[in-house]
Amino acid sequence: MKKIGIIFGGMSTENEISAQSAKSILENLDTKKYEIYPIYIDKEGKWYQYQDNSKISNITEYLKGLDVIFPVLHGLYGEDGTIQGLFELLKKPYVGCKVLASSVGMDKVYTKIIFEKIGLNQTKYEYIRKYKNQYIYVDKKFNEEIITLEEASKKITQNLKFPMFIKPSNSGSSVGINKAKNEEELKKHIQYAAQFDTKILIEEGINGREVECAVLGNEEVIASCVGEIKTPDEFYSYDAKYKNQESKTDIPAQNLPNDISDEIRKQAIKAFKSIDGKGLSRVDFFIENNTNKIYINEINTLPGFTSISMYPKLFEASGISYQELLDRLIKLAND
Repeated sequence: MKKIGIIFGGMSTENEISAQSAKSILENLDTKKYEIYPIYIDKEGKWYQYQDNSKISNITEYLKGLDVIFPVLHGLYGEDGTIQGLFELLKKPYVGCKVLASSVGMDKVYTKIIFEKIGLNQTKYEYIRKYKNQYIYVDKKFNEEIITLEEASKKITQNLKFPMFIKPSNSGSSVGINKAKNEEELKKHIQYAAQFDTKILIEEGINGREVECAVLGNEEVIASCVGEIKTPDEFYSYDAKYKNQESKTDIPAQNLPNDISDEIRKQAIKAFKSIDGKGLSRVDFFIENNTNKIYINEINTLPGFTSISMYPKLFEASGISYQELLDRLIKLAND
């Protein structure tokens, strides 16, 4: 039987979500096929054998004893290429995107740059960096200017219309994201986002439907059906995802024309391949009301795997069960 290491927890703000994902995976892995080794990383970065809560003293030697590693780590140090680099050094097969795709996919600014290059339609955006008590404004040609928050706000409002979404460039599960309807809110939310990352993305809002598509594969990539997020909140925030019982998903999305659905699936695969994706990703889009224009939002290279997560549910609706999905991902790690 293959020895499979399931690594979860981690030092990011998504430690608890990672544990929920790992619980679902552990419940669905076929114990007749795999010897399963759950590994927990706490918020301080200490590694433990989860079954007996004993600390792993020699991490590299422990990992060398496994056949395939399945990182179920969301956010910084788990989804951003950091731990993937460790697996590469150890020459161990692992599930999911490699170093480049993980690091680029985690950084919202750089995914936008790549999506621009391959011609995918996106909402207008601005990019700034926190620098000491000021900010660095970065224009479309990557020229930089050190300015105050007030000056940054003025530049942003000259180029974008309200409402705007303010996001830490490197963050997951909608942590640190807020919606601004005026300049005062914009400044407040920039300061808040800067607590999570020095790089801050500001996007013009889209009045439309929020949809998602899952992809699976290495060279031969398939796309799931398209699902829709429905939330009573103003946007799909962290609380809306994990705490608001009224948040719902339609899988597949209802009343979505076939040509729109097919185009989203095509763009999801193109986005995945553009960052050199491997294994799995979930790609998020908006469909503008009235025009049905498609806007790519972002790619998530290590999407949630909880019992209510979109990634496994999208493939389940496309005819691939949760257990078969795990088998395929483990097989892809060795391809």
